[in-house]
Amino acid sequence: MAMGKYDKKRIVLKIGTGTLTRGTDKISRGKIEDIGRQIYALRNDYEFIVVSSGAIAVAKQFVNIEGNGQEITVKQALASIGQPHLMRIIQESFRELSLLTAQCLISYMDIEREESRKNIVNTINVLVENNYIPIINENDTVATEEIQFGDNDKLAALTAKLVKADLLVMATNTYGLYDKDPSKHADYQTVLDVSDLNTVLGGIGENKSAQGSGGMRSKIEAASIAQAAGIETWLVNGLDEDFLLKAMRGEVDYTKITP
Repeated sequence: MAMGKYDKKRIVLKIGTGTLTRGTDKISRGKIEDIGRQIYALRNDYEFIVVSSGAIAVAKQFVNIEGNGQEITVKQALASIGQPHLMRIIQESFRELSLLTAQCLISYMDIEREESRKNIVNTINVLVENNYIPIINENDTVATEEIQFGDNDKLAALTAKLVKADLLVMATNTYGLYDKDPSKHADYQTVLDVSDLNTVLGGIGENKSAQGSGGMRSKIEAASIAQAAGIETWLVNGLDEDFLLKAMRGEVDYTKITP
């Protein structure tokens, strides 16, 4: 088990666009405050690295860029406009709880190169040791894969692997993985523990949040990366208040994917 400073467990917390918007078309300050309160409540036992989506959703609240809204270049432009707004909202909300934040923009090219990989790890470790919460997003100006396919799911898993996290928590808009496709079966139930991800593929619907680009298939791909690195993954319903605290206390259903 990789342990952080003072033997704190290290959690990479991935917040999807659907969670940050509470399933609407606007970023929810209340949800960001909810996330901050939970991090504050757990700060003595856990250190957090947050991987955040939502930059494009934020930008849409402020601007209307000409062009086909589905064009990847338009989405990249929206992400670059929305990212500082998103960071400002997170900073303001977290600062009220005396939580310090720092922005880290990463691309897959950075993760693939050994030198930049070391730099990422060193920077994140220094931030965490000095009680700063790294807020990580894909560098959307130069990279497009997560905009198109993953809502930062894969980025979260690769970050967890890179920083030797103890736990990857992915906040999504369901109570984890289901045993049947919920769009076709009313009697579906949450699969609570999974070690072989192939066994749950039949329960995945194609539903994505209105604003996000992920979906459950992308969560499973991310979990498989974490699993191969020996990291446990939790898929929790981020729409709930206190979703992580409730999961830790066993008060809600969620899927635990074990290495």
